[in-house]
Amino acid sequence: MRKVWVVGGAAVGLGLSFVMLLVVGVYVVAGNLLGGVASAGRGLAKGAVPAAYQSLVQKWGNLCPALTPALLAAQLYQESGWNPTIVSPAGAQGIAQFIPSTWATHGIDGNGDGKRDVWDPNDAIPSAASYDCELAKYVKGTPGDVSDNMLAAYNAGAYRVIRAGGVPAIAETQDYVKRIRSLSQSFAAPVSRIDPTQQAAGAIAFAQSKLGTPYLWGGEGTAEQGGRFDCSGLTQAAYAKVGITLPRVANDQYNAGPHPSRDQLLPGDLVFFSTDRSDSRAIHHVGIYVGGGYMIDAPRTGAVIRFDPIDGADYFGATRVTADGAKALPTTV
Repeated sequence: MRKVWVVGGAAVGLGLSFVMLLVVGVYVVAGNLLGGVASAGRGLAKGAVPAAYQSLVQKWGNLCPALTPALLAAQLYQESGWNPTIVSPAGAQGIAQFIPSTWATHGIDGNGDGKRDVWDPNDAIPSAASYDCELAKYVKGTPGDVSDNMLAAYNAGAYRVIRAGGVPAIAETQDYVKRIRSLSQSFAAPVSRIDPTQQAAGAIAFAQSKLGTPYLWGGEGTAEQGGRFDCSGLTQAAYAKVGITLPRVANDQYNAGPHPSRDQLLPGDLVFFSTDRSDSRAIHHVGIYVGGGYMIDAPRTGAVIRFDPIDGADYFGATRVTADGAKALPTTV
């Protein structure tokens, strides 16, 4: 069980509120002065890909220069939410959402068992990577970024990319490329500092205004619920207040941006806790980091929204929420 720490007394609470907002201001200003954005390598962020698929995505995501493990993970998450049995209304099948006719020509036997099974992630994930890299070869000589052109070819077809001389002026295709690129940042292991979230101060201010509010399972702060929240309802509402729409549940909120390490946390980061520290889908709790090793969270039934320490056995990781990252998340997973 995580240790808890509750602020006693209104004066202490108000003082901490003021200090926390000052801390946010300092961090945001410092981030803006330093400039730059995070660059990502070819590794995966800890736990971002379910453990059952992590080695597959890491291996096959390096199949060709145009593809990275993070791009492959973003595509799979966008297509199926890691569900290997899903069937779309259009008839796309499995974790990589292959149409049967496409699978017939591009599916491969990824695990060498003599079968090409669209329902087996050991075949479907390698097939998705192989198909991406095949498309990258088709558009190799086309002007522009090779990865963007590959993604555009996946969405619109290689011929359209070649004819357009790059990503074609098709709204759906341009949105797809931007969405996968943004979403991939939540799967990539950062290799440099991640810029602060500009809206962090407003999100924290909202959460602080709810200190002392009783917890409610499923609570989203509606009048009918007496303005009460559960953990992810609070974080969703806090970022909605500053114009960023997050998914409703904690394990989907984890994918709303890149993942700073514990020693790079800044106020406004979402911090997550999981029953399985290798799998983001096992996340069971989220709070808003406020600095000094503490978060504001709605912890459990019988408790109130309060300050709690983040360090504990079930601490999983953090997400620096970005508007583009949140927009890139699929509406259903």
